Amino acid sequence: MKTVPAKEKIKSIEELEKIVEEARKKGKTIVTTNGCFDILHIGHVRYLQDAAKLGDLMIVGINGDASVRKLKGKNRPVVPEGERAEVVASLGCVDYVFIFNEDDPVVFAGRLKPHFHAKGGDYSEKKMIEREIVEKHGGKIIILKEEKGYSTSSTIKKINERGDKNDA
Repeated sequence: MKTVPAKEKIKSIEELEKIVEEARKKGKTIVTTNGCFDILHIGHVRYLQDAAKLGDLMIVGINGDASVRKLKGKNRPVVPEGERAEVVASLGCVDYVFIFNEDDPVVFAGRLKPHFHAKGGDYSEKKMIEREIVEKHGGKIIILKEEKGYSTSSTIKKINERGDKNDA
């Protein structure tokens, strides 16, 4: 089985609008999600795999660096947006990735009009700012099971606590 190179899966929102339009004509179900995906961990991977099962075309929005700093603080992201996008795009369950620079996913959700917009279990549907626009276009918000015990923040904390103790 040949895989598509990760860089070929990274698109602009304009390119994705055309891809989504063609997919809809073919009766495909569009799934979107978004996040920082700063240091990819097993919780991210499981969540993305579960989200991909909801439809035929899995599209992931990656928060741009400025957006991550606003959300997570001045020391984040650890990994630059282009590298984060390429790592997420390398996953077999992900069809396309794009970087968005807005503070939230409302704009892209309105442009892509997914059938399903998935988020991890650490979110509640009522607090999701994108809910209204997704539902306005006939889509549905899906909250997936949270993988407890996994987060980028906890990974960073563990690294910082260990310091140089484990260096070779």
